[in-house]
Amino acid sequence: MDAKINSLHRTLHKVAKYFKKKSIQFTLSISFSFVALLGMVFMGATIYSRSVSSMKEIIIQNNEQLIEQVNLNLYTYLRNMMRISNTMYYSVIKRVDFSKDSIEKEMNLLYVINRDMLVSIALFRKNGSLVAATPIEHLKSGLNVSDQNWFIEANKEIENLHFSTPHVQNLFHDSSYNYHWVISLSRVVELTSNGNISRGILLVDMNFSGIEQLFTKVNSSNSGYVYLIDSSGEIIYHPKQSLINSSLLKENNKIAATYEDGTHEEVFEEENRMVTITTVGYTGWKIVSVTNTDDFFMSYNQTTFFTIIIVVLTIFLIIFANQFVSYLIGNPIKKLDDSVKDLEFGKLDLNIYIGGSYEIQHLGKTIKSMVEQMHQLMDEIVIEQEKKRISEFEALQSQINPHFLYNTLDSIVWMVESEQYEAATSMVTALANLFRISLSKGKNIITIREEIEHAQNYLYIQKLRYKNRFEVTIDIDPEIYDCCTIKLIVQPLIENAIYHGVEFMDGDGLIEIKGYVKNDDIYIEVSDNGLGMPEETVKYLLTDNNRVHKKGSGIGLSNVHQRIQLYFGKKYGLEIESELDEGTTIRIHLPQVFYDTRTIKEDATYEDK
Repeated sequence: MDAKINSLHRTLHKVAKYFKKKSIQFTLSISFSFVALLGMVFMGATIYSRSVSSMKEIIIQNNEQLIEQVNLNLYTYLRNMMRISNTMYYSVIKRVDFSKDSIEKEMNLLYVINRDMLVSIALFRKNGSLVAATPIEHLKSGLNVSDQNWFIEANKEIENLHFSTPHVQNLFHDSSYNYHWVISLSRVVELTSNGNISRGILLVDMNFSGIEQLFTKVNSSNSGYVYLIDSSGEIIYHPKQSLINSSLLKENNKIAATYEDGTHEEVFEEENRMVTITTVGYTGWKIVSVTNTDDFFMSYNQTTFFTIIIVVLTIFLIIFANQFVSYLIGNPIKKLDDSVKDLEFGKLDLNIYIGGSYEIQHLGKTIKSMVEQMHQLMDEIVIEQEKKRISEFEALQSQINPHFLYNTLDSIVWMVESEQYEAATSMVTALANLFRISLSKGKNIITIREEIEHAQNYLYIQKLRYKNRFEVTIDIDPEIYDCCTIKLIVQPLIENAIYHGVEFMDGDGLIEIKGYVKNDDIYIEVSDNGLGMPEETVKYLLTDNNRVHKKGSGIGLSNVHQRIQLYFGKKYGLEIESELDEGTTIRIHLPQVFYDTRTIKEDATYEDK
């Protein structure tokens, strides 16, 4: 996901970069055209999507109405079979004692009344022997009725009615060999004989032509077709049954049997189809309506094609209009831009274009006035800023507090009074060297060698004052000795290490001074193993000197940091690392510039060099 977002950001950046190099006329033209194209595409897609959805809704609605009508007619057909079965069972069989009565008369009467729908009615005992049948009463010899599917299904669930798939009924011997395609309804019934009840099977065969006529009528008036399957997907009726039986045509009936009632979209034999399903009550059969959406949408696609042509022509007209409008807007701006391009190269004597609309004319006059003012003020601003920088630098440089000098002189007085003349002499000598380098004949820029010598004199004095309560190691790369630095930047760091680091330690304090070159820059580090500082203190050391407790000479670390940045630039200065009870490291970052008295100027800076 992150990779995709990054890729999108890169693409948008490239597009923005590309348009930055183009004229406003080009940008306006492309932007207007893109917005118009996007709007037309969005509108066309919305209309197309809505039209397709409406078309599908119409197809679904028509199919549902059609299939509901078929279901109603088929339900009536099945209800007639059930009515005949119920009449035969409850009005005839249950009232007869088969040990002395016959039901042939009633069975024949029921057949005659419903002969348009019926093929036959038959009653069998549980062993498959015939009790009565009409209109033909003789079973074929050698026929075992108990092996018939309708007989087996009826015995499986004795409480239910069972409907078979279409089949040729040839149970009875017909001298004319006129066998019919039938739908069989079979059910378990109770046979009474001498007061004893036994199981029997009632069979009602309905003529399959009734279902054929029903579906044939529907399929003749429908753009698609409707067929009938049982719960397992076996085809009961199909308008192209003969082609399917001869394997010249395939149907998706097995999959259709798994569909829930409703409308489904499917692809079968590379055709997009809309299939509507409804289940027939009592039987588990399913009526399937199929509509080929490709054929249905063909005429719609032709209309869509003409619509697209109109949209494309409209887009071309919009692009042409955008080009014209963008020219009217962009051309004066382009002329104004051409007339002020030399400003970026410092040329102030320009003939500024004034033309176009009121706003562009006003802009041209404003730029012309601005150029005249720039011409008058630039030199003054440069001089003023340089004076301001020098003043800030000198103000920071002058913030040396004589507190350290007072303490050192007190120590010298104490040594003289204690008759430690040799130590007092050494301290006076070190103090003289210290101030000799501090003054540096009024120079602000000295060599790193001189700055380190100044730091060593300071350390010598402090070690005498603190009775060697801390150790010092100095490791300076000789390569940097002759490079430039501003003076008095190492001594405040050492002072900070003494007063805030090792002053309160019991003789095991350590201060390390290192100098080295890294990535063509100079780094000088002052580290101590003292108490360290909390994160909050480190946070404000270089930004807010007023929030940090001062002790020592009074030259804060922020002072050093600001002086370095004022002279060498914002990328240089101090870096601080500190942990409580671990110690502190303060790192000076300077450019590698070699000292040359012929080129060094006190009022010059080395920023961006």
